[in-house]
Amino acid sequence: MLNRLLAPLFLLASLGAQAQGMVYRCPGPPVLYTDALSAKEANEKGCRTIEGTPITVLQAPRPRAGAGAAPAVPAAEGQRGADSRVDAVQQRVRDDERRRVLQTELRAAEERLSLAQKEFGNGQGERRGDERNYQKYLDRMAELKDNIARYEADVQALRREIAKLPS
Repeated sequence: MLNRLLAPLFLLASLGAQAQGMVYRCPGPPVLYTDALSAKEANEKGCRTIEGTPITVLQAPRPRAGAGAAPAVPAAEGQRGADSRVDAVQQRVRDDERRRVLQTELRAAEERLSLAQKEFGNGQGERRGDERNYQKYLDRMAELKDNIARYEADVQALRREIAKLPS
């Protein structure tokens, strides 16, 4: 009789031990192998158990420190080493080319702004023949006003970029 009462307890205990030891393979870049999820979390994330599949864990070898050598420090993203520096002449050419491109873009943006302001006419732009409905005219004026604001922001941004370049 005692065995019949203890059997369900042993069964529950063994299921709990199995659940803790479950390893899940979760999809997505990068694929994640984890045992830190509950069954519910794993199901929500679309993870599958990998029962019976052997798992190999590799440890990275420790880098050897040479005598008197400085420890290798990984470069932060966006930083370059001393061997990848650009000489001053080449950098000057790059800066001049960038300035020329930005100035060309600035002239085009100023031209677009000027044309939009002329067409807008301080909110009193001329009605076109296809705008017999007054709402069409109002919609076009509102669009022109939005375009003017965008073109002014473009011009200001280009001027800031040009100002950042070395002289």
